[in-house]
Amino acid sequence: MPLQLKSVAPLRGPRWVGDAFRLYARRPFAFTLMFAVFFAFAALAAALLPFVGSLLQLASLPLLTLGFMVAAQSALLGGPVQPGQFIEPLRTDAPRRRALLTLCALYGVAAFAILLLASWVSDDAFGRLQALMARGDATPEQLDALLAEPGAAWGALLLLVLGTALTVPFWYAPALVHWGAQGVGQALFSSTLALWRSKGAFLLYGLAWTALTLLVGAGSALLFGLLGARGLATLVALPAGLVFSTVFYLSLLFGFNDTFGNAGAPTDGAAPEGAAPL
Repeated sequence: MPLQLKSVAPLRGPRWVGDAFRLYARRPFAFTLMFAVFFAFAALAAALLPFVGSLLQLASLPLLTLGFMVAAQSALLGGPVQPGQFIEPLRTDAPRRRALLTLCALYGVAAFAILLLASWVSDDAFGRLQALMARGDATPEQLDALLAEPGAAWGALLLLVLGTALTVPFWYAPALVHWGAQGVGQALFSSTLALWRSKGAFLLYGLAWTALTLLVGAGSALLFGLLGARGLATLVALPAGLVFSTVFYLSLLFGFNDTFGNAGAPTDGAAPEGAAPL
């Protein structure tokens, strides 16, 4: 479909979060099943192929985002929601399929390199933290001591900065290939330009997610603390995290539709007000 890059008002950012929760409420089981199935296969690949599987797990994330956008658009139009939509974009024409697979490879290699660099800078603090927590008997003092290491702080900062920088060009790139038939380079550039032009909306979008996560976390801790059952707060965190993760991926479609026009919708060739052709 012809795409038009539009300027998005800052207040649209939080609206994407609300729209995603409303869409999730229509088909909660189907959307949650999609998320669970994807990560079950990703975890299986990582377990069976310790090195290659981890790389494939990272490389599959562009398909995760695009699959949820396809499913969200299908749900908005009254269509089905099912795990097969993760590979639906690969069933298109050869140029788009090659571009999507190239994006997956580029993202996987770049993300893996960032993780290795952060691990090296932190003296493998993340790996030691994971091993400590996997034992199940770690004390708060042990965790605090590990997190207080200077290398851990630098590694976390590096991971945050480089991870964010990597996310920007890939944010909409898979959708731009799938719905806009753009090449790899153009899709990465268009995604970066879109986020920059609508940085106010994306800032409020991120703040909305942060505030919501903190509110739910603090609220559940306070509630179960008053009930004298603090241990239940941890049990609630898992399903809450599953729902929030699923809704996050659904929210990507609303940002895309505001930024580039309705996904998969026919156009009459006229550019909307405030739009720039790509």
